[in-house]
This record gives sequence, structure tokens and C-alpha cells, in this order.
Amino acid sequence: MKTKQDTIFSSKTLSYFLQLAETMSYTQAAQILGITQPALTQQIKKLERTVGAPLFYSVGKKLHLSDAGYTMLDATHQIYETLNKAADEIQQTTSATQGSISIGILASIESSVFASFITEYYEHNHGIKLTLHSLTRKEIWERLENNTIDLAVTYLPDESIKNWKPYESKKIITEDLLFIHNNEELSKRKRIRLKDTLTNDWVTYPPQYYVNDVIREAYKNALIDKPTSVAHFATPAQLFSFANKTDVYTALPMSFVEAHNNGRLMTALFEPEIKFDLSFVFRKGKNQIPRIANFLNAFDEYLSEADYIEHLKKINTEN
Repeated sequence: MKTKQDTIFSSKTLSYFLQLAETMSYTQAAQILGITQPALTQQIKKLERTVGAPLFYSVGKKLHLSDAGYTMLDATHQIYETLNKAADEIQQTTSATQGSISIGILASIESSVFASFITEYYEHNHGIKLTLHSLTRKEIWERLENNTIDLAVTYLPDESIKNWKPYESKKIITEDLLFIHNNEELSKRKRIRLKDTLTNDWVTYPPQYYVNDVIREAYKNALIDKPTSVAHFATPAQLFSFANKTDVYTALPMSFVEAHNNGRLMTALFEPEIKFDLSFVFRKGKNQIPRIANFLNAFDEYLSEADYIEHLKKINTEN
């Protein structure tokens, strides 16, 4: 029989608590959860009555976790970690050719290789249901933590992630970031110093996107101003198109540029070089689940036929 305490400690109530602890805003948390603010407040109040202490307190308009709130947050994370571990252990006994695989890919990554591979993979594995999500960096890490995606395709290293203990990664390729321009005076340069890229406006990814963070950090380390951005776009294709039509500068991963550049825009490596890894990220042990292991091995075989950039060129030629 379900008791009152069972209901209050339901996964829904705990997810409400976690979302409020993440945003520290009743309004924002309610919007993300798709419920009204009074409904969220009511659930938190019930949880506080059950544990016998306030979980949050306010200073002015700012919300904070109480000592009890931190204890509850740690306990809730442990609960989810235990449940995720149990789910993974159960899944490790399942078939390699049956079940579902959910993949989150960073929205700023050129996804055509992965979409093409998934199509080919399905043709040989009809028992596997594949779902591909285009996600922001924050969404990727939230879904990995909540175990609602099996694999993420993202850029590393990601300094925004402080706790790597629950995760593993598998490198796909190392990406060079290319400076893209249509400046004849710079046309003969194979490498360009950061200070020489400030002679024109830029188009960039939105401020919180990974590549934008990498660019900002590089200019900060060089003790020079970051580029002035006149527009922000979420995908490499949008950035490339805008730069192509307006002659502003931008920067994009080499894999995308090599596959899409029609020769009009010129490129150069940064000096010093800006590099990062395109990788699969997953919870520890997830790659031991038969269907996940089979998927990753098949992807390795798919790329072994040619390098990553050549795959991109082939796919874009076919399309």
C-alpha cells in the first residue's frame, strides 16, 4: 500500500526539488517543469514538512539552500545515482540488437555524419530504436546526469563540468578551430595571430556555447580584447552562411569548413592553435551495455572506412 510519505518522496517531488535547487528561482523552475508556481511551492512545502526543516531561505529576492537543503540535495543525488547504477546493471544483461539508444548531440556540431551513420546502423539493426536529440551544452549535461540520454556527442575538455567521476569519454577526432575570412591582405597566411583577427567584426555562436567559450578564453589568455560580435547563430551552417554573405569574420571547426567551403572564404589556423576534442560522453559503465557497446564499435568501423572529414565531404556531396 502506498503511504503518504511514499507519495511525498516520489520521483516527481524530488525532480521538482532538484530543479528549484538548480535554478534558485520558483518562477524559472516552474516554467521549466511546465507547472504553475503555486503548484511547485506546494510540493516544496510538503517536502519541507516531511523532513521537518526548511530547505530554502530568501535574502531579499535571492533564494538560497539551507543546511537541510544541502543535505537533501546530496541525498537526492545519491538516490538518483543508485537508481541509475541499478538501471545500467540491469541493462548490461540485455541484448546487443534489441532496445533503445538515446543520443544527445551538441547543437553547434555538424551532425550529418551521425545522422548518416544512424541511418546505416538501423538498416542492419532493426531491433534498435535510435533517438537523436539536438541539445544545448547545459541540456546535454543535465540529461547525462539524469540518465535520460545514453550517449552525448560534445566537445571536450569542458571546464564548466567540475565533477567528472560519474562519466567517461571516447574521443572521435581532435578538431582544429579555423579562422574564416575574406580579407585579401590575410589571404597568404596559413596561420594568424589572435591580434590580427580584430580588424573586422565577427559572427559567433551564442555567448554560452562551447566554441564561443573556447574563443573567449584564448583571447583572454593572450591578454587582448575578444572579437566584437555583430550576430550570434546556433549552428555552423548559419555562421558560415552569414560570414559568406557579409564578409565578417568567424571561426569554425575544420571538419565543417573542409566539407562545406566553396572556396570563396579563406581560412587560417590560429596562432597559437585552438584545438578541442569531439567525443562521445556517457555515464561510467554505460559502454558495457551490449547495445551501447555494439553501437560504439559499429561507429568506429564506419569511420575506419575513411577519415571523419572525408565522411563529411562524401555525405554533403551525396546530398
